[in-house]
Amino acid sequence: MTSEPQPTLLENEQVRDELVAYLDGELGSEESLRVERRLAEDAGYRRALQELETAWDLLDTLPRAEPDESFTRSTVEMVAFSAKSDVDELRTRARRRRALAAVGLAASLIVAMLAGFGAVYWQVTAPNRQLVHDLPVIENMEYYRHAEDLEFLRRLESEGLFSDEVDHAY
Repeated sequence: MTSEPQPTLLENEQVRDELVAYLDGELGSEESLRVERRLAEDAGYRRALQELETAWDLLDTLPRAEPDESFTRSTVEMVAFSAKSDVDELRTRARRRRALAAVGLAASLIVAMLAGFGAVYWQVTAPNRQLVHDLPVIENMEYYRHAEDLEFLRRLESEGLFSDEVDHAY
């Protein structure tokens, strides 16, 4: 038989997360009791906890690296660059909002001017429209003066004498 290494419980992500939370004191009282019961009953589980503790102890023996001045300077430069980028982005957004507001205002003014022009044009040309409407009557006014009464004119209209369409140019 080949002696393959036995997989440890630490390779199970859920077990590893549970043991790390236990060591960090992040578990509630019920969860801690459950972990402690399993530690008392399961040798593999105890071995996984010991491996984690050993790894953490070894990390504590490593020399601590002190950041030097270049690290501090580069970190500050990165923060400053990030802040500058954020400020530039905020300025760009503000410019876009102002430009959009200006375009909206200009469009609103153009619509208002066109509406005003249309209203004034309609009012100014109203008398001319009435004259164009009455043009057939005005053109034939001499003939109507010789008519004896209004009933005679109504009979002429009913026979289609006045049905000529007038071009409403105004």
